[in-house]
Amino acid sequence: MSAPDPASAPITQDVMTIPRKLPEGPVNLVGLTREQMRAALIAAGTPEKQARMRAGQIWQWIYQWGVRDFAQMTNLAKPYRALLADHFIIEIPEVVSRQVSSDGTRKYLVRIAGGHEVEVVYIPEEDRGTLCVSSQVGCTLTCSFCHTGTQKLVRNLTAGEIIGQVMMARDDLGEWPVPGAPKDETRLLSNIVLMGMGEPLYNFENVRDAMKIAMDPEGIQLSRRRITLSTSGVVPEIARTAEEIGCQLAISFHATTDEVRDVLVPINKRWNIEALLAALASYPKVSNSERITFEYVMLNGVNDSDADAHRLIKLIRDHNIPAKINLIPFNEWPGAPYKRSSNNRIRAFADIIYKAGYASPIRTPRGEDIMAACGQLKSATERARKSRKQIQAEAGLGG
Repeated sequence: MSAPDPASAPITQDVMTIPRKLPEGPVNLVGLTREQMRAALIAAGTPEKQARMRAGQIWQWIYQWGVRDFAQMTNLAKPYRALLADHFIIEIPEVVSRQVSSDGTRKYLVRIAGGHEVEVVYIPEEDRGTLCVSSQVGCTLTCSFCHTGTQKLVRNLTAGEIIGQVMMARDDLGEWPVPGAPKDETRLLSNIVLMGMGEPLYNFENVRDAMKIAMDPEGIQLSRRRITLSTSGVVPEIARTAEEIGCQLAISFHATTDEVRDVLVPINKRWNIEALLAALASYPKVSNSERITFEYVMLNGVNDSDADAHRLIKLIRDHNIPAKINLIPFNEWPGAPYKRSSNNRIRAFADIIYKAGYASPIRTPRGEDIMAACGQLKSATERARKSRKQIQAEAGLGG
């Protein structure tokens, strides 16, 4: 019997998320919303009248100063710190390995509850530092050009495991400020992109809660304009993203006809290009975002013709979507069923888009030597388990 088409799966998928509280033992405060933290403190014996203030104090220690030890929370009385230590922990994902590319890109393999692993990538640039965060262990979408898509979905990450990736990177970068020291506005980690393993909109609540923590003005303090969520096109959740998160939006578009996109991005079989573009048309208005980013991976002989470029322009114009188009040279991986478009072809494609009035930056591949580039993420335990023949067959390309 053939496997079910992932594009026909329900929006709210039956994917287990490990609860914040284990059957016995302390509660991890990382990932709790402010209200959840307040409720947890009350349940542990904090007087209700003090709970909101205490939650605010603890919040700042965890997310503004990066403190993991209750004993260091010096504006709390010692007996209260002892009570906290009895009932709670402050834990983030464990770093299993850390690789640094020749271009400075850092790739982390981190372990989460249950022994599962996900990959996180930090990309330094002259004017920013971007952290590529994962939202699921594996992925359900099986996009045929994506290495992550060859790994089966295991489970959703909790809000704590998502924001924990940001905290882990700040640890590694040594970027937590020191209480009382002069404020430094320079950020090594200035941007978050939800472009790692998984489809963020299939784990909406946990992604939303984690990003609310990242944006909180008394913690990590990232502007919503510095957070970009990338989706393959879970249409019913796009409006919700605008209303409840309000971050920048990127779309894994990659094709200009339904026939090609059905193969490259199988979720297109459920919500086709027309349905997706209709949903995108209202996003900037609702979320007050400037432009939607269309991500377009350049695959030799598949989606890189002049006709594709002209169709892409027409689709965006016809739906009146403020947009920029990120052209991504395909990052090959062992067994990949596609080849990267030539540099001349990519430049010609970009030129057509640029002359039509749209920004068309060509993304510089980063971290390729450590398999950290876009579309290459996959946990070490799952890497290279499929043969080239299997992958080509699933991509509909034959042997």
